[in-house]
Amino acid sequence: MSDLAQYEINESSEQNMSGQLSTSDFQLVSIPRISVQAFCLDERTAATIQKASLDRRMSKTHTMVRQGGIPAAVETFKSAATPNFLIVETLSSPKEIIRELDELAEYCDAGTKVLVIGRINDVNLYRALIHRGVGEYVVGPVDIPQLINTIGQFYSNAEAEPFGRTIAVIGAKGGCGASSIAHNLSWSIAKTMETDVAIADLDLPFGTAGLDFNRDPLQGIMEAIASPDRLDDTLLDRLLSKCNDRLSLLAAPATLDQTYDFESDKFDQVIEVMQRGTPTVVLDLPHTWNSWVRHILAQVDETVIVAEPDLANLRNAKNLIDCISQLRPNDSKPYLVMNKTGVPKRPEIKPEEFSGVLDVTSLSVIPFEPALFGTASNNGQMIAECDGRHAVAGMFEDMAARVCGKAEMHTKSKSLLAALMKKVRK
Repeated sequence: MSDLAQYEINESSEQNMSGQLSTSDFQLVSIPRISVQAFCLDERTAATIQKASLDRRMSKTHTMVRQGGIPAAVETFKSAATPNFLIVETLSSPKEIIRELDELAEYCDAGTKVLVIGRINDVNLYRALIHRGVGEYVVGPVDIPQLINTIGQFYSNAEAEPFGRTIAVIGAKGGCGASSIAHNLSWSIAKTMETDVAIADLDLPFGTAGLDFNRDPLQGIMEAIASPDRLDDTLLDRLLSKCNDRLSLLAAPATLDQTYDFESDKFDQVIEVMQRGTPTVVLDLPHTWNSWVRHILAQVDETVIVAEPDLANLRNAKNLIDCISQLRPNDSKPYLVMNKTGVPKRPEIKPEEFSGVLDVTSLSVIPFEPALFGTASNNGQMIAECDGRHAVAGMFEDMAARVCGKAEMHTKSKSLLAALMKKVRK
């Protein structure tokens, strides 16, 4: 264990003992394909680690949980190699903890990262453990977000480019306008957040992203998944169609010359390569239900469900939310966008009642504006390009800020701009 990487003691690392964790930090954690073994003393700790191993962020890991604490780990590794990541729990006194870990160090392979879970909140103990090569010490009991975040920090690279945030957009019912929302949301994220965005049109037979962005690329998503052994940043760059300086499109084939039945993980590599090169990845999902759509919804960072204010949409949205909540028990619920509200003479469920039944956050309520959306679609433009002063354009800006976790910053920016404009008018 003395050969393990030494971690610098600073204020932020000492705060890790308390287990403080923000939602945004938790959402961005990504853990590579590693082996994890845990030796616990408390049944609650063992149950937490087991549940954490089922989380989407640890889907690549192979996790084994045992009882017995550090003594059991010592006995195990006398005759077996240690894993990539080792978790040991101790309820002992500081002196006894150090003695047990010194014994474990004799059998711990170089390169194994060690996390100790204890019950003593003492900075001097923390410093002593770090000095002996322990990667991290946290005070139990731990919860799932804290555990996953702590493991993820071992494999983060401060100098690396940020791992892209994935946002899936899906309609509760066919024709509710989910693709239009996805395309305008992507454009607004690129413009409002001033960040690079890549959108993948996964409605393979009927995708409209090429039409909406006025692009007709010869290649797209199908070419990306056709050669997984060749897929890298360079190949993906050739397949992406530039919509503007910050927005790129991976287009759907939009043909019916084949069926699109794939294994559940068929798009994983494409999405990962997109994430490596782009801070924000938007996935325009079709209104269908198969293994790969379900798999993607289980893996993304955020989900946006688009629905019209009627009973069928309400039923379908509830089914989607219930399913996604089961697939992602440690994540926040999906966002809801109410679209095409206020259609003349159509009986509608009020937006606040709709979102209240679903118990989700309403991201936006977009009015029925057939002339605006129709003109933008026919021109191959986004709403803000067609009429930047329209209220709907502002709604998409607000949606972009909220989905990216920058709502407060965006509000302050708009307030400052309004104040400046007021001074100019005076």
